[in-house]
Amino acid sequence: MPAAGEKPRALSDAQIQSFILDGFVRIDGAFPRALANEARAILWRDLGLDPDGPATWTRPVIRLGMYSQPAFVKAANTPVLRAAFDQLIGPGRWSPCGAVGTVPVRFPSREDPGDAGWHIDVSFGHEHPDLMQWRANIVSRGRAVLMLLLFSDVGREDAPTRIRKGSHLDVARVLAPAGEAGLTLAELAAGGFGGSEGRDEVLADGPAGTVYLCHPFLVHSAQPHRGTRPRFLAQPPLLPSEPLRLDGPSPVEAAIRLALV
Repeated sequence: MPAAGEKPRALSDAQIQSFILDGFVRIDGAFPRALANEARAILWRDLGLDPDGPATWTRPVIRLGMYSQPAFVKAANTPVLRAAFDQLIGPGRWSPCGAVGTVPVRFPSREDPGDAGWHIDVSFGHEHPDLMQWRANIVSRGRAVLMLLLFSDVGREDAPTRIRKGSHLDVARVLAPAGEAGLTLAELAAGGFGGSEGRDEVLADGPAGTVYLCHPFLVHSAQPHRGTRPRFLAQPPLLPSEPLRLDGPSPVEAAIRLALV
């Protein structure tokens, strides 16, 4: 129990240190399974497919549009998550998530989904029509944290997101010389995302209601679905309410400084 007047803590000191070094932290039970079930029912409705009819699942991935219904917004703003945001970014330095953006639904398939390349979620320059020309810079303009919200149970065969552990440090080192302008996704990809290919891989699996909070520079990838049940996941950004900075107080900023030592 926190002392009177003290804000609740979602993450231990060890978890925060792990976030700085590894680039992510997993929070089990971050939102109730009931919310996951409610959100998934909405997604199935919009898919127009039979949840119990694999014969209707003819594509490896379907991307559904912006979702701002209460089930999604509540899932991204539970007390435990808001406390974690305060710890990772700082109280008053982030904006509550009002929508979860595009939701990629992955189905069991032998077909190449066509989107399983390694990348970071670049955070500005979105006015350019070519995704590969979108940009990121050393202070992560436009993004404080990447969230992975699991709206279905995700096992090792259910296309869990692949994460290169510690790769946010490699990307920070590449971005630093580019200054405020940063680099495009194409430039980052051409450089192998800071040479992060040899990093250990972690799978973002877990039961529905699990959330992974990731450093904005973390290199990650989709993968084909080899399981039996569709995978439902949202990956919204947590937006900063003020610009991040290299001398800032948060673990997100501390991780960038660590990379540049």
